[in-house]
Amino acid sequence: MAEIVIMGELLVEIMRAEEDVQLYETGKYFRGPFPSGAPGIFISTAARLGHSAAIISGVGNDDFGKNILDRLKEVGVDCSRVLISDEASTGAAFVTYFKNGDRKFIFHINHTPAVAAKAPEKTDDFDDTKYFHVMGCSLMASVDFGKEVVKTMHILKEKGAKVSFDPNVRLEMLKDPEAMEVVKQVYRESNIFMPGVSELKMITGEDELEKAIKKVFEDNKNMELLVLKNGSKGSEIYGPDGLLEKVGVYPVTQVDATGAGDSYDAAFICGLAERKNVKEAAQMGAAAGALNAAAFGPMEGNISRVTVKEMIKLHEK
Repeated sequence: MAEIVIMGELLVEIMRAEEDVQLYETGKYFRGPFPSGAPGIFISTAARLGHSAAIISGVGNDDFGKNILDRLKEVGVDCSRVLISDEASTGAAFVTYFKNGDRKFIFHINHTPAVAAKAPEKTDDFDDTKYFHVMGCSLMASVDFGKEVVKTMHILKEKGAKVSFDPNVRLEMLKDPEAMEVVKQVYRESNIFMPGVSELKMITGEDELEKAIKKVFEDNKNMELLVLKNGSKGSEIYGPDGLLEKVGVYPVTQVDATGAGDSYDAAFICGLAERKNVKEAAQMGAAAGALNAAAFGPMEGNISRVTVKEMIKLHEK
């Protein structure tokens, strides 16, 4: 089917055009709809970097669904396993931004096609899949859907795919206590773990960073890499024996941080698929994240093999 596969929610994002306007306030302007959903941003980036990429998801048979599918198909994502529903509308998220960098979301995902897809029954299509990526937000959106993601993870693992996991904790979606148990199950079975610092501490239950890093490899003997993302401080990549590399960020004029981490994930996995070392993969991730943050909209960054290479070369010492 594809070298890189993801299963998760697709939705449109509609954003306040001005900062510091609460979503409960009646304001003048929204911008959008923009194609979005962390899994969609991830797989769009992977496809734009030249890799065969596919998504298992769902949208409504409506204009918002068309907005998403047109974009993904345009960049080369295989959408053949995206359910198109005549019974429910495409999922949506409303977002507002604050000058201090915070964001606030209202999600309309439950009972939408975004969380209606099932684990595949036919698995021959996945013989060539090297990486299956999981987003924690997909597990939290619906526990039943999260369990379907886990089933798919097991199917692809049995076929030899490696599992990468970004816990991507969204407190707005973490309403069912069982959801965190599903998150921890994927964490214990993944090969590449890609959290932020607060997510790492939350999932490991350790307040001290060094202990949390060590515990990742104690909890999961199949863990190969911990890719610790720390915002403006860049990323650190750890193996079972300790720190492997540190890679900083590439400076850009940030327009919209939404999706930067998802683009980082995808570019890093693409780097591994290209047999690059972890430093080169992290540089690809940093470049893709920076390019995405330099544009307004979740997957509007000018990301390609050429632009990523240019960004890295521009900042080589």
